Parts: sequence; C-alpha cells; structure tokens
Amino acid sequence: MAGYVCHILLFFLFAQETAYGTSYGNSLSDPLSDPDFIDNPPMIQPKFTSRSQSIRAVIGDTITLPCEVDNLGNNILLWRRGSAVVTASNLIITRDLRFKLLKGYTLQIKNVRPQDAGDYSCQVGDHDNRDLVHTVEILVPPSVRSVPETGHVTVRKGGTATLECKASGNPVPSISWSRKDSLHGAPHLAEGPTLTLESVSRQDSGTYRCFADNGIREPVFVDLQLIVLSPPEITVEKTWVHAGEGYEAQLVCTVHGDSTPEMMWYQDSFLLHPNDRRTMDSRGDKHYLTIRNVRQSDFGNYSCVAENTLGRAKKYIEMSGRPGPAQFHSPMYSRYREMYNLTWSVESFPPIEEIRLLYRKLMMNESYQHPGRWHDVILNPPSTRAESYRHIMTYTIRNLDPNSVYETIVQAKNRYGWNEVSDIFQFYTLSSDMPEEDVEQTLGSTAFGNPFGWANRAQSSSCTSWLIVLGILLLQRIMRFL
Repeated sequence: MAGYVCHILLFFLFAQETAYGTSYGNSLSDPLSDPDFIDNPPMIQPKFTSRSQSIRAVIGDTITLPCEVDNLGNNILLWRRGSAVVTASNLIITRDLRFKLLKGYTLQIKNVRPQDAGDYSCQVGDHDNRDLVHTVEILVPPSVRSVPETGHVTVRKGGTATLECKASGNPVPSISWSRKDSLHGAPHLAEGPTLTLESVSRQDSGTYRCFADNGIREPVFVDLQLIVLSPPEITVEKTWVHAGEGYEAQLVCTVHGDSTPEMMWYQDSFLLHPNDRRTMDSRGDKHYLTIRNVRQSDFGNYSCVAENTLGRAKKYIEMSGRPGPAQFHSPMYSRYREMYNLTWSVESFPPIEEIRLLYRKLMMNESYQHPGRWHDVILNPPSTRAESYRHIMTYTIRNLDPNSVYETIVQAKNRYGWNEVSDIFQFYTLSSDMPEEDVEQTLGSTAFGNPFGWANRAQSSSCTSWLIVLGILLLQRIMRFL
C-alpha cells in the first residue's frame, strides 16, 4: 500500500511542477510581467464529457460508471468512494478484485453487493479538484423470516394469537398474510408484519403464510404453524346405527383436539373394554367400536367420551334393530296426470312386518302454500330383497289431481318396532299424460337403479304446464295493479 501512496505523491508533484513551474516565487508575481506567459499561455482546463448518473442495480449484477474527460493533459484522474481512493490514473488502488478500469477511465464493478451502494467520484487531480459523481443504489430481493424462528405459535382456545414475520430488502418489502390450508383457496387476510387473530377456535389452527414482495425478482414467503389448544370436540358420522343379530356393526366417532385426548366407549353408563366380540381402534382422528356377531343385548345407547387436560366431550349413538329410514328413488315428475309410481327402499335385517305410506296435496298460489289432509295407506311388506338387509318396494298412488304438487312420507316396522319417519319427498303430476309411445320408450329406464332415465322428457312436459300456471298468476297480479 505504501508503494501506491508513493506513486500518487509523485504524480501530484509532477502535476504541480507542470502547472506552476519550478519557481514557486514567480507564482505570486504579475503574470503579464513574466515573458514566459506570452510565449507559453495557460493550458485549457479539463472538462467532463460524461454526466452524473443515478444507477440502480440488483445484487449480483455488473455495473459500469463512465468517466470521460477532455483536455486532461498531465492531470491525474482519481476514482473515490467517499474518502477512499479506488483508482489513480490507470492504477487500481483497492484490493477488491471486482473493480476494474475499462477503456478510458470507466470503472466497472462486478457482482455488486449491498455495501457497494453510495457515491462514486471521478476526480481530476488539479488545484480545482473537479469531480463527476455517480450515485449507486443496490436493489436487494426480499427475504423473510418468522418470529419466533421455529415458526410455531401456540395459544389456548378463546385467546388472542399474534403471528409475526420480519422482512428485509431494498426497497423495503411489503408484507401480506394468507391462510395456506384454506378450503376456499388462499384468501388475503392482512397487511403488515403482524397478523392478530382474536378469540381463536379449533378451526383457526393451521398454517399461515407470510409473503414479502418489493418488486425485485419473485416474492418470498415463510410458513407459521398456529396451534390452538382446546378441549376435545367430537362429531359422529351417524347418531343412529341399524344392526342385526348375528351381523357385524361399527360405531364411529371423530375426535378433534390438539392435546391428544383419551378416548373411552360406554354402553349406557357402563365403560366398555375389548373382548372376543368387541374391538376398539383408531385411525387418525377417527375412533371405531366394532361389534361382531351382534346380540339383542348389544342394542341400546352408546357414547364416546374424549378427555384431555383442557376438558371433556361426549357424543351419543344409538344402535338398534329397528328398520332404517326410508330412502326414495323415484324421479320428481310423474308421467301421468292422475297417478304416480313411488319407489323406496328400507334397510332391515329382520323381515319387514308392516309399511305405512302417507301422502297429501300442497295447495299453492302466488302468495302462500297450504298442505291438504294426509291420506294414510297400510301396505303389505315386500316379498323380495335387493340385498340381504335392503328391502325395495313400489306403490302406485292413484286418483291424484293433474298439474299438482304432492308430498309423501313412509314408515316401516319389524319385530323391534317402527323406524323413524322418513324425510318428506315431493313429486309433481302432469297437466296431460305422456304419449303412449313415449311411455313405452321410457319403461325400460324406470327400473330401480336407473330411476332418472326419463326425467328430462317428463320434466319438459311438466315444466311447460307450470310455466303456463305461473304466467296466469303473474298476469292476475299485474291486472290488480292496473
């Protein structure tokens, strides 16, 4: 380094001798009295032909800082960064190998770093110290980290959760939050370095994503895991399970809770334990009670109980030999004006002893809907089954009103008793029967297992009738206003 300094001093001395002559005393005399002034007029002053620039570069890029000078003469050209000398004339003073002088005095910097930002001066080493200044800004892509660094935040149910991340880069990145594991995509939640969730519940548990973006390259993100400690919560697939003696039955409870709960099964108020007919196992958050070779004593009320350090939860399931609720398989629209073919199925391990069907008409106009009286029909049980425990039955309801809406329910009984009443099923009669050829074409598609094959054809006819009715009602309402 000392050798470089000596070179600089020598260049300066040379420049001084050239500019002022060897006699320092003459520099204070009147130049017009000096005969050399007439024979040797003053040199033309150096002039920068390059202009100052503000240069923005992304970290890792290569930049060039131009410095073109006319009439440099014997003056020395320096590159400075702050007070540090980078180059002197054609000499590289800095030891940083990323710096290089190109043709002329253009300064090149490779693989720029954040610390390379600042003002760079190209300076003429004369008594006026003329300089050309370039300002360099280094753009840094965003980076982001979670707070805490583990990325895990734990809070009790009902409390307030604060998720935080910190970002850096140039320009300063903007921060946004979204829910990674949302069932409805990744909705935008908030802006800023913190996300606050108040009165958290179990549903708030999951992965939250913090994005940082400053327009330099791609946005980056970090994931934070929110754990909500809560008492166990239980859901059941079926609150009523149909079973048959000699068959196998399975009860299922789904247990939610971040603190691993202890799971227990009860029949009535008696705690159950595994035996040769009864097993208890779990897969994930689902817990199973399986009973093989069901006996009549196994029927009754069961409960699954989950408990952890934060609380306790219980859900009930009834296992019964009574028939299951009826399931309807008929299309919504009839093919006829005055009758309707209703098809349904009932699950029952023992034979069905009795079936009860109820139906009624709905009185409707543009402003209200009023049900008529129920018609009660007792039916003989079916003689065949589609499966070992599934009973299928079809009944034709006659003497209906054309172009009307009806609703029906079905109930079944076996030796254990009546089942729960089915859900209400609605059907529609046509304003006119379908043509005979259309009926023949659709008969093959009305068998159980494909009950909707002719629905489009029937629906088209019925919809036309209903549109006419609705048009008349609408016209009546308009006339009242007129």
